Amino acid sequence: MTPDTIHAARNGHGLLALIERANALLASVPPSLPLLALRFALAVPFFQSGLTKWDGFLTLSAGAHFLFEEEFRLHIFGSEIAYPFPTLMATAAGIGEIVLPIFLVLGLGTRFAALGLLAMTAVIQLTVPEGWANFHLPWAAMALALMVFGGGRIGLDGLIRSCRFQA
Repeated sequence: MTPDTIHAARNGHGLLALIERANALLASVPPSLPLLALRFALAVPFFQSGLTKWDGFLTLSAGAHFLFEEEFRLHIFGSEIAYPFPTLMATAAGIGEIVLPIFLVLGLGTRFAALGLLAMTAVIQLTVPEGWANFHLPWAAMALALMVFGGGRIGLDGLIRSCRFQA
């Protein structure tokens, strides 16, 4: 160690410099990587749920029918209200839970797909109010981040945007 290094270490500058270098390294991570991770993290639980709602191509499962007709209730102002048009709601939820996550993973219409999943999260919150801390809050936070920042450059949105500016 040089005298300057010893002096800097004694005065805490070595630790401060190390923290600054680590901070700079973390800040150098391309924003597209965490946005890609957010897209996948939000897409997976919705897609998995969507798979349970179908028995085949556009054939709603008996379980989905049962849940929306008999089990699910909207908890609004202390009341439990049956879903209006339960078959239509189950079909819309099933389609949304398949299509929107695919759009997120592809990075296509990311902001709008995230908005759709945020709206679904709000309805799910009204249906299962006790799930807010473990599920709905993280889903809403991920959707909001994707709505604000978009999907990043790793995705079809970024590809389309770069092609449009080159033309």
